[in-house]
Amino acid sequence: MSAVTRVTVFTGSSPGASPAYRAAAEEVGSAIAAAGMGVVYGGGNVGLMGAVATAASRAGGEVIGVIPTALVDKELAHEDLTRLEVVDNMHERKMRMANLGGAFVALPGGIGTLEEFFEAWTWLQLGIHDKPIALYDVGGFWRPLLEMIDRLVAEGFVAAHFRDALIVAETPEGLLAQLEAWERPTPKWEQPAASA
Repeated sequence: MSAVTRVTVFTGSSPGASPAYRAAAEEVGSAIAAAGMGVVYGGGNVGLMGAVATAASRAGGEVIGVIPTALVDKELAHEDLTRLEVVDNMHERKMRMANLGGAFVALPGGIGTLEEFFEAWTWLQLGIHDKPIALYDVGGFWRPLLEMIDRLVAEGFVAAHFRDALIVAETPEGLLAQLEAWERPTPKWEQPAASA
């Protein structure tokens, strides 16, 4: 069972093409706060990342932003947070976000969101952390990625139990319930040896 006190959210610094993305970001931010959990995110006040943070803050939740110095002005660092941490670079940002959160959730986003999601999921497989990873699917946004992940499983590059441990949710209630019920998969290098 997972006891999550903070959720690290990965999502776009752009709003995306559909208003549904912003609505979902706001719903997720509000729901995390209403459940008594904090939000950890990239610290910006733009796009979906800003929407998540603002919604969580308005719902009375703890919101911690982590942003590298080079992006403080470009991503317009959010002013209304519980805490904003300014770090030296992107590597420090990701490590700090990983350490502060007890779970990871990827909402719709671009290249940076994908990179953060895959790094966190890789770390789970390698046993670097034992925290749940979720994709929050808005209108089928993540379905092509899930098809690719299923192909990776079918072709022998990802173990099926890591795919099974990946949470896919379409509602805030479903997300929170799955985070609560999540069980850690056995890391890749702890697997029992195959018989010869």
